[in-house]
Amino acid sequence: MTAQAVLHQVDARGVATVTLNRPEVNNAYDEALIQGLHDAMDSLGRNPALRVVALRGEGKHFQAGADLKWIRSVAAQDAAANERASRATSLAVHRLNTLPVPTVALVQGGCFGGGTGIVAACDVVIAADNAMFSIAETRWGLTAAIILPQLADAIGARQVRRYALTGERFGAEEARRIGLVHEVVPLDSLAAAGEKVVGQLLQNAPAANAQTKAAALEFAWGGVDAATFDRLVAQHAAKRRSAEAAEGLQSFVEKRAARWGAG
Repeated sequence: MTAQAVLHQVDARGVATVTLNRPEVNNAYDEALIQGLHDAMDSLGRNPALRVVALRGEGKHFQAGADLKWIRSVAAQDAAANERASRATSLAVHRLNTLPVPTVALVQGGCFGGGTGIVAACDVVIAADNAMFSIAETRWGLTAAIILPQLADAIGARQVRRYALTGERFGAEEARRIGLVHEVVPLDSLAAAGEKVVGQLLQNAPAANAQTKAAALEFAWGGVDAATFDRLVAQHAAKRRSAEAAEGLQSFVEKRAARWGAG
């Protein structure tokens, strides 16, 4: 049997651990992982005792962005299929961003592309000192449209304009400096640092935390309206089927630099 792409469990305190569980591909997301996130949030949403959600990645890396083999398979399908894939992905990040309980992301190793959108959607982010980040969608002829609102909340438009345009990698300390993560700790201290934050969150009143988070999101760019959400989904889906994306994804397969045209 194939392992579940996302695991979740809730302890006696009401603390849920959600684990991205595709370590063989560095937890890159595909349809199964996206659906696993939705299933986890559906299940957790039915638990009245839920207090905190901790998000982690199994294996050496937190989340390596999109599974580009899956992206190629989606790009070969029609426009409706591409929009469904983009909508499911965008909605997963949106739901994580708006969960009514505090969320804590524990990041080790690679956190690329969509992974940066996931951590930007969490309330508290702790990174191991070996964490490495990038927003590199344009390197493959794609766009990060559906996670840009959350990233703008986390690091501001100025930093998005650098890192989403260069696609360069940056380390944990730079991620802390620009606001993508809150704390950097040694890798072997990551779990303990997360537990410390969870303990602090559990000291606070659940309804007050929920109201505080909701109020903060009212002033956030990530709280886009329905029309903006739909436009970003459509843009994200259409770019996947573009000539640029075809060249970018082919360059990934052939392990070469993309040959970008003038248009």
